[in-house]
Amino acid sequence: MAAQSVPHPSTDKKRVKVYELRNNDWFDRGTGFCTTAFDIVSALPIRDALCPRNNIPLSVFAANPGPRLQSEDGHQRDPRVYVESEDQPDRVLLETRICKQDGFHKQQETLIVWTEPSNGVDMALSFQEPEGCATIWKFIHSVQQQYHSVNAPDDGLSEDTGVDMPNPITLPPASMANLAEIESQMRGFSGTANGRDALTKYVLAEDYIGKLIPLVSDAEDLESLNDLHRLCNIMKIIILLNDTSIIEHAVSDECVIGVVGALEYDPDFPSHKANHRQWLEGEGRYKEVVRIEDPQILRKIHQTYRLQYLKDVVLARILDDNTFSVLNSLIFFNQVDIVQHLQSNATFLAELFNIFKSPQPDPKRKKEAVLFIQQCCAIAKNLQPPARQTLYNNFLAHGLLQVINFGLRHGDVAVRVGATDILVSMIDHDPQMIRSMIYRQLHEKQPPLTDSLIDLLLVEVDLGVKSQISDALKVLLDQGPPMQPEAIAKANGEYAVRAASRMPPSADPQQDNFLNGFYESSATKLFQPLIDLQGRPSMEFSVQQASMFTYLIEILCFFIRQHQHRSKFFVLNNDIVLRISQLLNCPEKFLKLVAVRFIRQLIGLQDEFYVKHVVEKKVIGPILDVLVETMPKDSLLSSACLEFFEFIRKENIKDLVKHVVENYRDKVQTLAYLDLFRTLLLRYDQTGGFSTNMDYYIEVDDEPKKRTNIVNPKTGGLMEHLAMDQAEEEYWNTSDDEDDLQARPGNRPSSANGEPSAKPLVDYASDDEGDENLEAGALSADEDRPEDGPRKANESGRDSAPPPERLSEKRRREEDEEDDLSKMVQHKRRNSTSASSNASTVSGVLRKKKSVSSARDAGGGPKKIAISISPSLKAGNGQTHGRSDDEA
Repeated sequence: MAAQSVPHPSTDKKRVKVYELRNNDWFDRGTGFCTTAFDIVSALPIRDALCPRNNIPLSVFAANPGPRLQSEDGHQRDPRVYVESEDQPDRVLLETRICKQDGFHKQQETLIVWTEPSNGVDMALSFQEPEGCATIWKFIHSVQQQYHSVNAPDDGLSEDTGVDMPNPITLPPASMANLAEIESQMRGFSGTANGRDALTKYVLAEDYIGKLIPLVSDAEDLESLNDLHRLCNIMKIIILLNDTSIIEHAVSDECVIGVVGALEYDPDFPSHKANHRQWLEGEGRYKEVVRIEDPQILRKIHQTYRLQYLKDVVLARILDDNTFSVLNSLIFFNQVDIVQHLQSNATFLAELFNIFKSPQPDPKRKKEAVLFIQQCCAIAKNLQPPARQTLYNNFLAHGLLQVINFGLRHGDVAVRVGATDILVSMIDHDPQMIRSMIYRQLHEKQPPLTDSLIDLLLVEVDLGVKSQISDALKVLLDQGPPMQPEAIAKANGEYAVRAASRMPPSADPQQDNFLNGFYESSATKLFQPLIDLQGRPSMEFSVQQASMFTYLIEILCFFIRQHQHRSKFFVLNNDIVLRISQLLNCPEKFLKLVAVRFIRQLIGLQDEFYVKHVVEKKVIGPILDVLVETMPKDSLLSSACLEFFEFIRKENIKDLVKHVVENYRDKVQTLAYLDLFRTLLLRYDQTGGFSTNMDYYIEVDDEPKKRTNIVNPKTGGLMEHLAMDQAEEEYWNTSDDEDDLQARPGNRPSSANGEPSAKPLVDYASDDEGDENLEAGALSADEDRPEDGPRKANESGRDSAPPPERLSEKRRREEDEEDDLSKMVQHKRRNSTSASSNASTVSGVLRKKKSVSSARDAGGGPKKIAISISPSLKAGNGQTHGRSDDEA
């Protein structure tokens, strides 16, 4: 193994940024200090030594571990590059060994790029100072030169064939006669790694590109198409060597026109010729709004533009991944340098934004300034977030919002698009930053930015700009996740009040003030086209108007979801639901679809306010008309209508079910061949339009109460009313204290259970009146049914075996039963839409309770209590304690 003398490593720490290529984007791994050093290689045998990069035994690699560098004391050492973190000195951001196959390259004056051979990841070091980059590169370059000077037989990194390319190589002189030989040899050299390295060095050393460029014009003069095709292939081979120095040289001022001229004649398209030179030679391509004094930045600007053209146009069809990565790297680092120079140049920024403050306006210069800022924001999208934030802050400090307002109101569509792009770029980065600027505008009594967006949305004809503006408005007016107390509150009103009271208030009062001002003035201006639909006889619109309605309804749906209380008042006050339902009569199907989706959005919230509003405005009828018109064809419109009614059925929105069947029964019957509408009709017919949840019913036999209709004072519609018995109402309104009984020794509380009067409920007797009631009840029972005396005596004797029940236990059980019954009845009253079913349930439950209580009180005790039993129960041997329908 050949051992080489060791170059002296740099001991000075150089400030540097470490970048890693991830998904064709450079990721910033951090900032630190770069140094170079040697690691002593273990003197163990080859089979026991470990690879210094990943601690894997070298025996798993080739038998030859590669060339080592020998220091003055004879030890074998590995050259390495270290980067220690600036914030955390103990943390190592980078540790890489300088290998032959790494392919370190220096780009410009402050960049060193390479590919890690272990994982194939592209890495880059961006130095703060060119001197630091030169110091580190000098050490790396000297190490690489020694690696490449190792003879091929001793180089374990040579090709598998064991045949190495001769070094240095030679090519025939650049002439028309040798083009075929030059192309053939270049193809052969580019087939191996060593050949590519040797060819790269030869092309750079001999300035071979500069020698080939004059041949392009000679071949064009001779109209030699074959020679032009060969020149194109040669240029492709040279560029695809993936060497940054070659690519930078190819896009330089002296070579770029000749290189793209040769690439115009692609042999894959022999009958076509591109116009790359005509595009790049255009004098009007580069416009200097504010003069840039730094020649280095100017050169990078031109170079970046040419690299982008080369990547996106000239070589777009033949680029491989490696070349694409190299071009992206060059573009990225150029853009970083350009943006950092511009944002750090306060004089340049002041002169740029003073264009919009000049007392003598120059419309052309203002337009170019907007487009220049647009390009800067487009470049900033590729930067790391901290650098992007710094750029935007500098722009805002110099008056960027004034520029955006100017651009949004400009007559030229290119300027409007540029201003919209600037705004969207900043919103994508940090929307709160733009909101803060709007708050400042409101505080200073200036027209807010949202008004400019609204004005542009209403007049813009470009659909792309409309889409961007609508998205920008939604983001700026987004107040975070919506609070939905209706969704989490139960049916119990008290619980809903408690849940709403626990909801935290809005965290940002500035945002609340902004939204209040928006709904007071700006919202009406935004949705004025919808409000103006009132009284319009024709529903035919132009393409621009139809697209405007689409975006307006989309924004309104967003507002309804996010601004619940404000949007409710706005929708109700401006009759928005009825206006949007008018779009169901327009000939454009996509507008009908938008209207259906809006109403579906309203009922999807399951908010009682919107459900009642939809019922009141009767907007479901036009949706049924659209469905009848489109059925039985399958279309997006008919599917949306079917899903609308399917949601009503599935969620069992009883008010809407009742409204649809009662008001549009004929239309529903025409669609009864569908299971959906057949189910709606059946459900309504079975329940009379009321609750279909059978869990709330109690199976009792009761006479239906008589219903009366009264007029709702708010809506003017009819409401069903149940004529309740006055005694029952007094019972439920009586406090529990009136039912308390005084406990007496040896006496049990009893209730009079004689024949019922017209009232379904009776007042329980007090202790003083108990004996009189009992005697009267016994006398009444004996007079009506004298034959029941012996049987009652026998039953009383059999039931007298259990011990008498204590008064406290009985009262406790009765109170628990009454609480359960009251909860059940209250729950029924809340969830049922019919008052008659409530009365039926209450009456039946009370009769059951009284019958059970009577049976329990007759279960034996100190006194025998006479009770009345119906003939049907006598036939059943007294096994049940209910009442017959005759007694009810």
